[in-house]
Amino acid sequence: MSTSCQKISVTLLFLLGFLSSAVSQVSQTTIYVPFTAGGTVDIFARVLSQELTKKFNAPFVVENKLGGGGIIATNAVAKSKPNGLTLLAFHQGIVYNSALSSNLPYDLMKDLVPIAIVGVTPNVLVVPSSAPYKKLSDFVAYAKANPMELNYGSAGVGSNGHLAMEMLKSAAGIKLTHVPYKGMPQAVADVAGNQIQAVLTTLPAAIPFIQSGKVIPLATSGLKRSSILPHVPTISESGYKGFIYEPWYGFLGPNGMSKAQIDLLSNLIVDASNNPEMANKLTIEGIEMRPTPHQDFQKILYEDYVKWGDIIGKLGIKGQ
Repeated sequence: MSTSCQKISVTLLFLLGFLSSAVSQVSQTTIYVPFTAGGTVDIFARVLSQELTKKFNAPFVVENKLGGGGIIATNAVAKSKPNGLTLLAFHQGIVYNSALSSNLPYDLMKDLVPIAIVGVTPNVLVVPSSAPYKKLSDFVAYAKANPMELNYGSAGVGSNGHLAMEMLKSAAGIKLTHVPYKGMPQAVADVAGNQIQAVLTTLPAAIPFIQSGKVIPLATSGLKRSSILPHVPTISESGYKGFIYEPWYGFLGPNGMSKAQIDLLSNLIVDASNNPEMANKLTIEGIEMRPTPHQDFQKILYEDYVKWGDIIGKLGIKGQ
């Protein structure tokens, strides 16, 4: 069978799944985003949804479904019909949730299936523009001289921003006070307003505030310097060699989806992520494109499940 015939066959199987759902005359795929609008997950999901709508010629609609640090949205997808009409946009934090709680209403490794990774986002440590410290070493020195005085924000216990900062605290030997928020946008805004003194957050969430001069970037957490902030050193090169934190962002669906559905969605997402115009939109937002198909994502998810379970256990962090 030719490649074109195989693609048509897979598409027909997927469409049959859509039609059997009898949801509507025109099938709509809902992408649940577990966080507030304006955050990194919301940004990449909305950009991808537009591209997927074009590619599949059927609507992909984003719905923000908040609560429980992503648990409510994840459970909604885990319990949904495995027909390809309900997807979850999330980041590496979905693994953290499993390590933080022993009584989740779903089992990550049994109830959900990884579809594709879009990219990764190194974090950036930002402080108010009026702060007396302009580089990471000065921030650490101040924190050591004034333990617990500096407040840092995150999107909640066990969130990306919380775990990243706890890792930095451990590496630097400093004590800070954690202030959890319902979403990272407000936390970054409060750094800009000097209500709190720092966040270690994703580049997309911080870039507008950096560009406006309301916050100062001290260091980024990736393997190498960000192409958007090439003048900002990494945490690793700032005295903490080997410190790398760049969580992935991708899509998952309910377990039970057919192989044809998973393969088609995975291919569509990877192809969309490789689209230069769309990739440029996300790169500008601070997402480093790293399109990864289903099978490779499945391996990464399992490895992270084991790795982060161990890290969170050693840090002694418990979910709320």
